[in-house]
Amino acid sequence: MNLVTGGAGFIGAHLVQQLLDSGEPVRVLEHPSAPENHLPLDRIELVRADIRDAVAIRDATHGCDRVYHLAADPNLWRRNRDEFDAINHVGALNVMRAALDGGANRVVYVSTESILTSDHATLDTVESARFREEDMIGPYCRSKFRAEQAAFKLAESGAPVVVCSPTLPIGPGDRNQTPPTRLAVAFCQGKIPAYLDCEVNLVDVRDVADGLVRAMHHGRPGVRYVLGGHNYRLSQWLHVLANMVNRPTPQWSVPYPVALTIGWFSELWADFISHRVPMATVTGVRLTKRSMYFDPSASLAELGLMPRSIEESTRDAVNWYRQQQWF
Repeated sequence: MNLVTGGAGFIGAHLVQQLLDSGEPVRVLEHPSAPENHLPLDRIELVRADIRDAVAIRDATHGCDRVYHLAADPNLWRRNRDEFDAINHVGALNVMRAALDGGANRVVYVSTESILTSDHATLDTVESARFREEDMIGPYCRSKFRAEQAAFKLAESGAPVVVCSPTLPIGPGDRNQTPPTRLAVAFCQGKIPAYLDCEVNLVDVRDVADGLVRAMHHGRPGVRYVLGGHNYRLSQWLHVLANMVNRPTPQWSVPYPVALTIGWFSELWADFISHRVPMATVTGVRLTKRSMYFDPSASLAELGLMPRSIEESTRDAVNWYRQQQWF
């Protein structure tokens, strides 16, 4: 039995579908408040639990020999910042320990590219590089870093834990609008008159799901597999989007100090007035100062994964946005 935590999320739903298409049984663990109508409920076993509840998680992992842990808060802002660690770090530990204690043959922990930058790591060593907590920007990154460290410690002790680090996923099916989708939809709606340029690595969400399956079957514990696609400047990706929705590419970029100020004020507004995820976050702005270009070729070669083009991913995403009547 495969267990997919966060199986109703952006990556998770694609992973669930790929596993079902391969004829594998799937149990999905989702938060009690998460929508699930888009899942093939007649073909999966659905368990409702909060990953912060260690007792419930032990019940949910029972009888599962392959566990994919994706459940996390992928946003860069929460009104209560302490919840990042409780969900992304402690929750991940609950899942991994329960799975291993229950006899799982393999656990795949899904990390993030946003913790893979520092002053001492280089692109050609990212699969084996180890980072420091002081390199992390903001509470989201710190929480994911701590979870990844815990996964590596389990692997070092002999546990069958594999770490996968997707870069920025794009494509159809992002119902909760993770940050890249939120930006893309706002652009399609004509709400992005300017942008903060940065260097990112974009990958199709369906290729990430494929990579997770391959890592489950062929990955080596203790190795970080970077599930990446193609390096783009944000301005280049906006140009791809612009051609597909017949909108002009923004003509000017926001200076970093201005963007950081906007981020601070946006978070203050969200903290005390709107209580909704702001378009600009301090962590997001600060991350733009670091290059998020990656060379995932070693990981892709080992897993036998060939990511599709960003043009194809963007076209499929835009078509899906239209189907949702988002613009």
